[in-house]
Amino acid sequence: MPFPEQRLRRLRSTSSLRRLIAETTLEVNDLVAPLFVREGISEPHEISSLPGVVQHSRESLVREVNELRDLGIPGIVLFGIPERKDSTGSEAWNPEGIVQEAIRDCKKAVGEDIVVIADLCVDEYTDHGHCGIVNDDEIIDNDATLGLYKKIAQSQAKAGADIIAPSGMMDGQVAAIREALDEINFQQTPILAYSAKYASGLYGPFRDAVNVSLENSDRKSYQQDWRNAREALAEIRADLSEGADMIMVKPAVTYLDIIAKAREITDVPIAAYHVSGEYAMIKAASQQGWIDGDQVALEQLTAIKRAGANFILTYHAKETAKIL
Repeated sequence: MPFPEQRLRRLRSTSSLRRLIAETTLEVNDLVAPLFVREGISEPHEISSLPGVVQHSRESLVREVNELRDLGIPGIVLFGIPERKDSTGSEAWNPEGIVQEAIRDCKKAVGEDIVVIADLCVDEYTDHGHCGIVNDDEIIDNDATLGLYKKIAQSQAKAGADIIAPSGMMDGQVAAIREALDEINFQQTPILAYSAKYASGLYGPFRDAVNVSLENSDRKSYQQDWRNAREALAEIRADLSEGADMIMVKPAVTYLDIIAKAREITDVPIAAYHVSGEYAMIKAASQQGWIDGDQVALEQLTAIKRAGANFILTYHAKETAKIL
């Protein structure tokens, strides 16, 4: 009988053998591209902390979505940056708001060829940068915020969003959104819940991208404690009981154990968000010549899929699709 190590060494001996027996294969179909669209600009604006990523104008967004469609990428998730912000984030449910217009633009351009996911939150739309209504005691009013989320969900669905993805981590948000969608006969619109969203230090470049002050970045009272795993599973179970059709783990690479644990407790599709900080670290190290950025991106994205994710939201989507 051969020694196990010898067998494994033989099976790694050529690239075609390695490809033949690979346990996990990353495909273009696994990728979702996060895109930013900013109101009131005519040309895309670069984001210094996210090399290669821009705040799109409505026109450049359509061009980008067409390119992604031609590469075979099956989904995008949209984030809007309005010209006007207020304490409740009212532009988030404006029927003529930037995301609503962008959804219509994308659906007109690519139809059913790409799934348009609408991120549902108010942090990009509020002047304080939090994900809900802040009361006089500087505490998030969870229940009052749910009323806003219902209006946003209905506005996004009417604009043509294929999936509504609440990311604010308010208790009861999935049930409230499901009720709101059903009320206007959008029973077939699925909900992708950001169920295990951690209060991570990896969101800085994203907040730069959506013009949210980093001074207002402490969301530890409603996002999850990064030291806890059982807490995430409880949140996932709660969202599923409220009617979530899919769940998400965010960030991804730092929380591969949570993705794996989530796969053990549910058969619904699992998304993972390879977040801005994870992307930016790869880009920064690659620019210094310290790592092969493409290789590391492929390695991390494959690890996320290996852990149990069905699809991955990643700023590497376009370049990875070209490589694949």
